[in-house]
Amino acid sequence: MVKVSKRKKAADKLVDRNKIYAIEEAVECAKKASTAKFDETIDLNISLNINIKDSTQMVRGAVVLPYGTGKVPKIACFVKADKKKVAQDAGADYVGDDDLIEKLKTGWCEFDVAIATPDMMRELGKVGKILGPKGLMPSPKAGTVTNEIEKTIKEIKKGKTEYKTDKQGNINICCGKKSFENTSLIKNIETILHTIVSARPSSVKGNFIRNVFISPTMGPGIKLDITAITRSI
Repeated sequence: MVKVSKRKKAADKLVDRNKIYAIEEAVECAKKASTAKFDETIDLNISLNINIKDSTQMVRGAVVLPYGTGKVPKIACFVKADKKKVAQDAGADYVGDDDLIEKLKTGWCEFDVAIATPDMMRELGKVGKILGPKGLMPSPKAGTVTNEIEKTIKEIKKGKTEYKTDKQGNINICCGKKSFENTSLIKNIETILHTIVSARPSSVKGNFIRNVFISPTMGPGIKLDITAITRSI
């Protein structure tokens, strides 16, 4: 039997499991339930009404959060020699081509996002088994396979983050930190939901979004009133 800590018990008491919260109240509740000593991440879990066996209904893309995620990601940029300086000047943490790919083969993988130009994808395919399971393989749908290197790097540094449905048809995405102002978290959440709604596959019937929960890293999930949210966006 898993022992529940006093801190978790106290945090759980702050949330009514049978209640559906307005976004403003949910954000306030999530911050109160965030009682760890570090600046907890506030996550959004979105359950979609999709057929996970139908590849046309998979939802994937990227969204630029107006107030960022609270973390500046490390970026590895896979480009040919003529674009290396552009990537470096734009703020990429690691820049290379074959040399960076060879480094991956040794077990190195100290970055959060990988960006590549289209002409590098054939070579990157050789390390797909390394990047794929970690969710780091560049993708055109996520905007990480691009010739617009400078623009993409700057967007990611400012708060562009990728989203993708998992095997259960859910999307889990960071919407900020406990230390954020409530209004900033609300704006980030609204931006995420607007983006997800816009990405609805044409073959999906009925309600697209089933449920939305917000939760701190170490705290309970809080169910959002999605009727009010989708109406407002």
